[in-house]
Amino acid sequence: MDLHVWLAYFVASWVIAVSPGSGAVLSMSHGLSYGVRQTTATIVGLQIGLTVILLVAGAGVGAVLLASTTAFMVVKLLGAGYLIWLGVKQWRTRVDAAPQDQGAAAERVGLSTRQRLVRGALTNATNPKGIVFMVAVLPQFIDPKRPLALQLLILLLTTVAVDTVVMHGYALLASRLRVLLRSVRARRTQNRVFGGVLVGMGAGLLMVDRAVKAG
Repeated sequence: MDLHVWLAYFVASWVIAVSPGSGAVLSMSHGLSYGVRQTTATIVGLQIGLTVILLVAGAGVGAVLLASTTAFMVVKLLGAGYLIWLGVKQWRTRVDAAPQDQGAAAERVGLSTRQRLVRGALTNATNPKGIVFMVAVLPQFIDPKRPLALQLLILLLTTVAVDTVVMHGYALLASRLRVLLRSVRARRTQNRVFGGVLVGMGAGLLMVDRAVKAG
């Protein structure tokens, strides 16, 4: 891969990662609830899901999904349903008053590390927007005359590295607000705001169509 091609993709990766999406919402939500360090598990999960999407699109399966109305509809419904489920679950999360002497440890009671990782992975892996976007973008940076596997590896490592930095940035930004959100009312509002956003994103996925065309 030529340097100028990689630099172009590097810039595109930052634009993609910074653009608000379900991954950013999840990172901010967990950053508020668990702090940056604990949210790393969520972000690792997001990268696993992102890796699946990129490899699926790069291997051509993404194009097959876009070509098949039934396959794409299944992916779309799974992704939308999962985000809506996450949103409802976040909205209905019970918030209890935590004793002041328990501090941050009390706030971290909730999802386990494994649960946060799985939730992150499923959030990205079931996002049909990711497939649509990758199928549209990846071909612009791949030289058909060169080995595909090496090019995909370079693009994958770039995407994951950039997204990891950005998602940690979102989590850090959110965690800074934790001191302002210690009351039961504030945390309940937080859950409803992020829950509502996730539900809205899930509903928005239902509007995604197969806009990407071959050639």
